[in-house]
Amino acid sequence: MKVGKSKKKIIVREYQLEIGKVQVYDNHMVSIFDEGVTLTLERVYQIIGISEIHFRNRDFGFISLRKHSYAIDPTIYSYLRELENLKAFAIVSIKEMDMHNFKIEKLFYKKPMKFFIEYNNALAWVKRRVRGK
Repeated sequence: MKVGKSKKKIIVREYQLEIGKVQVYDNHMVSIFDEGVTLTLERVYQIIGISEIHFRNRDFGFISLRKHSYAIDPTIYSYLRELENLKAFAIVSIKEMDMHNFKIEKLFYKKPMKFFIEYNNALAWVKRRVRGK
């Protein structure tokens, strides 16, 4: 039996925003937005700003952990796809509505984007994409 060290994921920084929280890790960010908020371009600029603080000159991934229902202005994706160092965008949810919304969101984003039911699968995919494998 092989026993390895368990790698604990360390949050580098957590931001509490008006619409929810954003957690920054070594090579990715995780968002958990509040119930009923609307993700607008103005609010996305805050998240882009956070990414520039932590990942200015290096690749990173983004995980949208959708525990709650909220609205998204799909035009935000045209701004997000301009971030050349954003290598992976994962959405994690068990809600069927989020799966349907994902198909629409993906049309706007046009870069590597995947839907997951399990957070750990999303995390593994994001880390692989960021490493370029």
